Amino acid sequence: MSWRATALGLALVAGGCATAHNYLDTSGPRYMGHHAVATPPGSDVHVVTFNIKYSRRIPEAIVILRTQAPLRNLDVLALQEMDAPGVKAIAQAMGFNYVYYPASRGPNSEHDMGEALLSPWPIEESWKVPLPHVTRVLHRSLAAVGARIRIDGRSVRVYSVHFGSPLRMGGGGRRDQAQAVIADARVSADPVIIAGDFNSKGVSRVFELAGFLWVTRDVGRTVGPFSFDHIVARGMTPAGSKAAGVVREAKGASDHRPVWARLHLQD
Repeated sequence: MSWRATALGLALVAGGCATAHNYLDTSGPRYMGHHAVATPPGSDVHVVTFNIKYSRRIPEAIVILRTQAPLRNLDVLALQEMDAPGVKAIAQAMGFNYVYYPASRGPNSEHDMGEALLSPWPIEESWKVPLPHVTRVLHRSLAAVGARIRIDGRSVRVYSVHFGSPLRMGGGGRRDQAQAVIADARVSADPVIIAGDFNSKGVSRVFELAGFLWVTRDVGRTVGPFSFDHIVARGMTPAGSKAAGVVREAKGASDHRPVWARLHLQD
């Protein structure tokens, strides 16, 4: 029996018959807050994506975000696997505005799970992008969070995404989910940043074929032995020769490591 079949069998036993409750309304639930006190210096756009496993260790995540040099002076923070209290706590601690849309709840807890965008800059508009396919076993729906953020006077379209995991979704499903985000981004001529847990390295090529810059191609491992967390952009260029990286020590906050990139807005 292959490892995939074995893992799926174990998941079926563990999950029983319970399935997730999905939030299918594109307008919500939505949580927003305004906690920004200052904007970062400089003209480059500093982006970080961080999957904080089920929002379980928020205080530890805050310590990492506040103390690790590559994560300071952020313009955009994309978070995954979040609940509303966790997003609010990080936004308050960092002095950021935020928007959060949960995609599902349960079945093994009453916690919501979804993606969030945080920024010290004004979040002028936000929306949820439902992603195709539900996961195996739990039948969980997934959704990206999109926002239009006014960064240093420029309108930038930003997405926080979380695609289906290899255990619960095939590669074709993740490619379809990437295409859904690309289609949503095409409606605007603004620069675009897409950041999150892709649950795959190869799916980033879908974005490349659509004209996006794969900024984090060479960052290496981001969760266990895998390179799953990435940032792609359109209408932007890398800011310098070392434009992306990974903070290797997550200090117990998550099984994922924070991934960062510095981008320059094209004139």
